[in-house]
Amino acid sequence: MKKLKLIINERHLDWNEQYISGTEIKRLGEIPHSDLVFLSIKKPWEDELISNETQVDLARPGIEHFYSKQHDEHLPFKIIVNGREKPWGSRTISYEEIAKLAFPDYSENSTTVYTVSYTEGPGQNPEGTMVKGCVVFVKNKMIFNVTPTNKS
Repeated sequence: MKKLKLIINERHLDWNEQYISGTEIKRLGEIPHSDLVFLSIKKPWEDELISNETQVDLARPGIEHFYSKQHDEHLPFKIIVNGREKPWGSRTISYEEIAKLAFPDYSENSTTVYTVSYTEGPGQNPEGTMVKGCVVFVKNKMIFNVTPTNKS
């Protein structure tokens, strides 16, 4: 197979496979495990956060440009939960965590279900809904709406 070209932190490199994972990008680019890796996207779109498990297709037209940032560079975020601004100190948030931010007395029980929807998210998950066990990437000013519903 032909070698594919990529750029990591302004270093031009070759890769022998069509796909490369976030973990492989960190290893190839000598990026500390704790740093975040982003795929540069042309404006007006937002650069994509690449998780360790994300597989990036290097056979697409053009050369993929990756860069790293220290993990805490953009933290904490401010997210909007049911119309109220809340600080959030992680790149991801779970269904349970957002339910607790919206309703501090949140508890898992068989009589109440929470409906969670979000908008203004990053490229990996710009909008959608969350169910128990779900985790999404977060960006500054992301909007979450959480509604409790009683099962009957």
